Amino acid sequence: MHSDQAGPLALVGSGEYLPVMTDFEAGLIAGRSPRYVQIATAAVPDGPATLERWHQLGIVQAQRIGVTPVIVPVATRDDANDPDVVRLVDDAGLIYLSGGNPNFLASTLRDTALWSAIEDQWRRGAALAGCSAGAMVMAAWVPTIRHPREGGTPGLGLLAHLRVIPHFDAFVKRMPDVATRFLVGRDQQVTVVGVDEETAIVGGPEEWVVHGAGSAWVLTGAQRHEFRAGETLRTPLVNLNA
Repeated sequence: MHSDQAGPLALVGSGEYLPVMTDFEAGLIAGRSPRYVQIATAAVPDGPATLERWHQLGIVQAQRIGVTPVIVPVATRDDANDPDVVRLVDDAGLIYLSGGNPNFLASTLRDTALWSAIEDQWRRGAALAGCSAGAMVMAAWVPTIRHPREGGTPGLGLLAHLRVIPHFDAFVKRMPDVATRFLVGRDQQVTVVGVDEETAIVGGPEEWVVHGAGSAWVLTGAQRHEFRAGETLRTPLVNLNA
């Protein structure tokens, strides 16, 4: 699953493309190709104006870092299988799936030529990051956040042993039972990880280092195990078919 040449994985709670995360994103692409590939597909359901806002934020962030922004315009599965679109991820240094609707993002990218190309670039050494929706879709299953019991969407499956709750500190304030909600349903053997806003975990697939202003949390039932910036947490691989 994870070769010696593969790049780092980053799961981010919030803050993609914002000044507060500039140093973090610069660190991901440092020493790699200066092509910062940005995929804002999760924002498509929110309309063209919102999508364009994400594109502009990404362009400005790349300019701050001093690298080339590469916008990958994917609104449909047909787009994600278009060879001209797929070629945009070639020679990527950092590929970033930004936030929005995780179920739409997973359904649009799953089992497409674009997702295969993204995986290939990561295995060849590119950094691969997902923020909010982009982090959630790395799992095998993406629950509907507000109503997990009502179903969800198969994820991209890169990190089948995880389920990620982004914006964790904000969700806990609004929905104190958010951890229990995410433990309901499928894949009971997965590790559930909460990532606070403006915070990320980097590494993977089993060992991660926390970066940013907040904390990451490993959730087991009603218990929360906190990991602060600079600390390492483990998410053991499990045999989900056992």
